[in-house]
Amino acid sequence: MDLNGKRILITGGATGIGRATAKRCAAEGAKVVVADINPAEGARCVEGIRSAGGEAWYVRVDVSTEPDVEAMAADAERLMGGIDGLVSAAGIAQDSLVPIDELPTENWERTIAVNLRGSYLTAKHVVPAIRKAGGGVIVMIASGAGVSEASSMVAYGASKGGVNGLGMTLARHLERDQIRVNVVCPGNVDTPLKVDIIEQQVDVIGEDANRDDQLAGLVDPAGIASIITFLLSSDAEMLRGAVFTR
Repeated sequence: MDLNGKRILITGGATGIGRATAKRCAAEGAKVVVADINPAEGARCVEGIRSAGGEAWYVRVDVSTEPDVEAMAADAERLMGGIDGLVSAAGIAQDSLVPIDELPTENWERTIAVNLRGSYLTAKHVVPAIRKAGGGVIVMIASGAGVSEASSMVAYGASKGGVNGLGMTLARHLERDQIRVNVVCPGNVDTPLKVDIIEQQVDVIGEDANRDDQLAGLVDPAGIASIITFLLSSDAEMLRGAVFTR
């Protein structure tokens, strides 16, 4: 999985799967821009990469806001001298086990804005830079929830189903530009987002949420990062479509 000299932009790169991917990409020789709304964790991620001898920068972005995303794309291209790969991992999750007739509309709109609109905006403004570089790879993070199975969260499941559909569509549209698009659908991964979902379930149904069992079943995000890093490499050139993980 040689990424030596590759220039990778990762949204949602401050924590969770995005952070693990940023560290792994840098370890494989890539330059990395960590884009996230969380400056403290973003800076901590970059510091860790640099202390290990890698090249990385932090850029603040709210992926639901188009001027932010446009500026992020320009900053990443400038900092790295181009963009060869994009990992669209920014996402939120809320309202676990909340019935649709009790789901606040503003929460639905916020989830769709970050998870689906954010994926669209990121691709929209980063594709020109990848095209300019002569092609590359986009990896979008969806989920098993909303793609192969139901979700405990109405808006989250809908948004991730949308991300999967967006990735499938872009794969066809961007093939002529030598841009490969894959979707990764993680399962139960030990990230702040997943742990928060479990805690939401505990708040709603108490002991029936089986908190300890759920936490024990979570997998290390580094394992998902390995798959994403592989997808970003030329070794995955023949791979198409969505990849499902634990």
